[in-house]
Amino acid sequence: MRVSPVGEHALLVEVASGEEAQSLHAELLRRRADGSLTVQEIVPAARTVLLDGLDDPVRLASRLPAWDIPPLPARAKDAVEIPVRYDGPDLAEVAARWGVPEHEVPEIHAAAEFRVAFCGFAPGFGYLTGLPSRYDVPRRPTPRTSVPAGSVALAGPYTGVYPRSSPGGWQLIGTTDAVLWDHARVPAALLAPGTRVRFVAAGC
Repeated sequence: MRVSPVGEHALLVEVASGEEAQSLHAELLRRRADGSLTVQEIVPAARTVLLDGLDDPVRLASRLPAWDIPPLPARAKDAVEIPVRYDGPDLAEVAARWGVPEHEVPEIHAAAEFRVAFCGFAPGFGYLTGLPSRYDVPRRPTPRTSVPAGSVALAGPYTGVYPRSSPGGWQLIGTTDAVLWDHARVPAALLAPGTRVRFVAAGC
């Protein structure tokens, strides 16, 4: 663990893996909820967690490395289910990279249980982990200028759903009608860091 100051009231905590970052994020949320940690913002990323609005960042920086941080529980709460039509234009390419028939890609993807590691890129976009590392796929060498909203996509170890139309270089394997970001909803984002997610194959 490496703890670095950011300005006067923030710390950036860097850990060795995405799993450690998720566990640290959960522990920080727990400590804030029970009153043992005073912090305004806790923002997870791939292998870091940013803490902003600390009263005494120097003191916390000296204590953090000695914390006992438990692993994430297997099940925190009910999973959000996202129905997917596995009809993406990159389905055949993903199947070839996985070394399986095309019809097995939906089976493998829908069988996994995902967790939102962190959010970013666009409002409502979650970086989901859950597939074994052997299913990692690279981004496309040339990004598309426009990816439709609701596209279910893969890149590296992550699955994501595009909440709105935008450029993108991820491998597109399906589409969903789920609304990832809705200003009229509270909260507006369907997914938040730590949320469990399951993809459910729907009719194409």
